[in-house]
Amino acid sequence: MLLTITTTAAPATDLGFLLHKHPERVQEFSQSFGTATVFYPEAGEERCTAALLLEVDPIALVRSRGRNSPDFSLSQYVNDRPYAASSLLAVALADVFRTARAGRCKARPELPGTPLPLEIRVPALPCRGGPELARRLFEPLGWAVEAQTLPLDEGFPEWGESRYVRLTLRGTLLLADALNHLYVLLPVLDDGKHYWMASDEIDKLVRAGAGWLGGHPERGLIARRYFGRRWALARTALTRLAELGDETEEELEPALAEEAPAGETAADEAAFAEAAAEAEGAGAVRKARPLNTLRREAVLRKLEELGAVSVIDLGCGQGELVAALLARPRFARVAGMDVSSLALTIAARKLRLDRMPDSKRARLTLFQGALTYTDKRLAGYDAAVLMEVVEHVDPPRLAALERVVFGRARPNHVLVTTPNIEHNVRYEFLTGLRHPDHRFEWTRAEFAAWAGQVAARYGYHVAVEPVGEDDPEVGPPTQMGVFTRDQRS
Repeated sequence: MLLTITTTAAPATDLGFLLHKHPERVQEFSQSFGTATVFYPEAGEERCTAALLLEVDPIALVRSRGRNSPDFSLSQYVNDRPYAASSLLAVALADVFRTARAGRCKARPELPGTPLPLEIRVPALPCRGGPELARRLFEPLGWAVEAQTLPLDEGFPEWGESRYVRLTLRGTLLLADALNHLYVLLPVLDDGKHYWMASDEIDKLVRAGAGWLGGHPERGLIARRYFGRRWALARTALTRLAELGDETEEELEPALAEEAPAGETAADEAAFAEAAAEAEGAGAVRKARPLNTLRREAVLRKLEELGAVSVIDLGCGQGELVAALLARPRFARVAGMDVSSLALTIAARKLRLDRMPDSKRARLTLFQGALTYTDKRLAGYDAAVLMEVVEHVDPPRLAALERVVFGRARPNHVLVTTPNIEHNVRYEFLTGLRHPDHRFEWTRAEFAAWAGQVAARYGYHVAVEPVGEDDPEVGPPTQMGVFTRDQRS
C-alpha cells in the first residue's frame, strides 16, 4: 500500500521536522509483516510530499500468527489482504510516525501546534461502504473528501466495481490530528483487522481519538468497526471517550448497527438505513434529557428535601455529582471516595482542583478507598450516595458493603440508585447488561427486596422511587432507594 502526505505551507520542507524523517534520505522500517519505507518524491520550499510505502511479506504475515490461530492452509497465502490491508498500513503508520502522532518535535517545538494545509492520498483503499462512507467519516473532521470507486479490472468494465476506492483528503489541520484520523479510520473503512482484538485496543483508540472521536457523529459506527463488532470493547471505549462513567445508556447509538449484513439487497439496505435514521432521531430526543442528568438531578433534589448539609459520594467516579454538590452552597461539606486512583485523578482535573477558590476547596475532600472495608473517613455525614455503584460489587461482597455503609458509617440518609434490568428491553441495540463491569442488575422486585432487608437489619426505613420515565410495562430505567435511619436505633 502507498500513502502520501503533501503540504504547501512555506517552507514546505518543515514536514520533515514534523515527521522526524529527513527529506534527503530513504528510510526503511522492519515490521513483523513486511517493510515500511519512507521517502520524499518531492521536497521543495513551496511543496513537499512524504510517502509511506508498505510492502507486505505474506510469508512473514503467516509466521507472525499466534500458535493457536486457526490454520486455513493455502488461504493464508493466497488472498488479497497482503496487497491491500489497511490495518497493516495503520500499524506501520503508527510505528513509523509515532512521535509525529504524539505532536512532539524537539527541533522545532512550535511546529506541531500549527495547522498545515495538507493533502493525503491513498491510491487503493478497501472501503466497505463506498465513497459515501469515506465522506461520512472524514468530512466531520474538517477534510474535503474525494473518493472514487475503482473497477475490478479496467480491461473488463462489465465485471463492475470493486470495494476499493481512490481516496484524497484535503484540509488545514494539525499533522498529529491527521495521522491519528488515518490510524483509526483506515481499518474502519476496511472493516477488518489482521490481528486479534483485545482490551488493550481500548487504550489505543482512546489515545488516538482524544479530542475528536468523542464528538464525531459516527462514533458508534467507528467503535463498532474498529473493534470488529466486539460490543463490550466498543461500549467501554465510547464511555471513556465521553468521560461519562457508567452512563453507557446514552452511548448505545443506533450507528453501532448502521450497516445491513453482506448479501442483502439494495432495498433491504435502504430500509435498514431508514430505520436506523428514525432510531437515531429517537435517540436524539432521549439525549435531550439524558438518563445520567435525570439521575443526578433526582439525587440532588432528594438531598435538598432531606435537609442534608454534608454529603459523601461513595464511588464518585470522575466527579460529576461532586461538582453538582459543590455548585450548591447549601452543602457545606462534600466528599468523594472511589476505589480507582485514575478516576480520582480525572475528577480532580475536571473539578479544576488546582484552580479552585479557597472557599470552595475548604468544603471538598477527595480520597481513595473501598466500600467493602471499614473506614473512619466515611462517618460523620448527613447523607451518603451510592449512585450506580452496588451493581459493580460481586454479590458475595454486598454484605460487607452493607455493613460498612449502614452498620459502621451510619449516615442519617443513604441514597442508592441502580439500573432496572426490566427496562433494558427498551434499548434496542443493547445485549446483556448495561456495562461490561456490572456483576448483576436487579428487577424492581429484587431491588425492593434487597432494600427492605438492609433497612430492617440496620435500623432504617426505605422508600423506592423511579428515576426517568416510568414505563407502564417495564418500569423506569433507574430505581432509587431512599434510606432514612430510625433515630431510635
